[in-house]
Amino acid sequence: MKNLPITVKRSIELLGLLLLGALIVIGADIIMPLLMAFFISIMLLPVYRFLKRFRFPDALAIILPIILLLVFFALLVWFFSAQVGALISDFPEIKSNVNKHLTDLSSWIDDKAHYSTRQQLKFVSQQSDKLIGSAGNLLTGALGSISGMFLFFGLIPIYIYLMLYYKNLFLRFIFMWFNDNSHKKVEEGLRETESIIKSYLIGLLIQITYITILLGGILLIVGIKHALLIGVIFALLNLIPYVGALIGNIIGVLLTLTSSTQISSIVTVLVVIAVVQFLDNNILMPRIVGSKVKINALSAILGVIIGGSLAGISGMFLALPVIAVLKIVFDRSDIFKHWGVLLGDDVPQTSPLNFTILKRRP
Repeated sequence: MKNLPITVKRSIELLGLLLLGALIVIGADIIMPLLMAFFISIMLLPVYRFLKRFRFPDALAIILPIILLLVFFALLVWFFSAQVGALISDFPEIKSNVNKHLTDLSSWIDDKAHYSTRQQLKFVSQQSDKLIGSAGNLLTGALGSISGMFLFFGLIPIYIYLMLYYKNLFLRFIFMWFNDNSHKKVEEGLRETESIIKSYLIGLLIQITYITILLGGILLIVGIKHALLIGVIFALLNLIPYVGALIGNIIGVLLTLTSSTQISSIVTVLVVIAVVQFLDNNILMPRIVGSKVKINALSAILGVIIGGSLAGISGMFLALPVIAVLKIVFDRSDIFKHWGVLLGDDVPQTSPLNFTILKRRP
């Protein structure tokens, strides 16, 4: 490929990107559980190696970390369901608050837009009929999503077990893919990939914990109802880079509206979320993850959007670790090094248009 014209090389690269996108769309149900299992298995490697040092059998050294992970997620689901149960128990108060907010909103619309309450009710009735008409399709889609989710999470523990059990076989396959002269670079890439993924995923688990404690605790102290539920939802949505934080703010405001009629409560929630997010983005998360692979904001945002459009929520969650792994591969490849530069945040201080040396490959 090195002897091909530059236009042919770039055409092949773009064609490869298109084929990769088509493959992800067609095989998302197969690819996404495998990717998720791959990243989680790397995160569990330290526990597996620790147990192996104490001469645990392979099967037991793999099963125990998986059980610990399942227990952690079961506790997370239990905590979340308990908070939702508390929200449901306050339904009469929520209904009263929502009615008050709707009445105030209706009066404001009537005052500003001269759109009477009767016209507003007629509009709401028309939209409700449309929603009811499509309810059957929505319910069918929801049931399909639930069954797909159970299949998704049912396969992941099996994939994790098999990936850890056959890890040496996979490593041998990877090394056999390259000639002997490239094995040093391959080894460096594999070690850095493992380090990046471990620090990122373990960092996310720690992030969920401290955001829930910080955000939920502060809101609880200042007297916001359903504070812990707001903390849990925001912590989980914050795992989706950039987009998740925005959705978390909106849900936090909506939950506050249902439990309070005071505007000051909404302002308090937004201020506390902003403070916690500032601490998370600028102090806590950089120290916990400490990633050596830096991805620029544009690549990260586009990766999340493209991942979501290709593979849904799982694609959004996995976008950043996948980009990080790709950057590691690109940085060690002479053919694709320019893609590594595009994904990184090593921005030249001066324009390459003015300095010929900056146009060269790093």
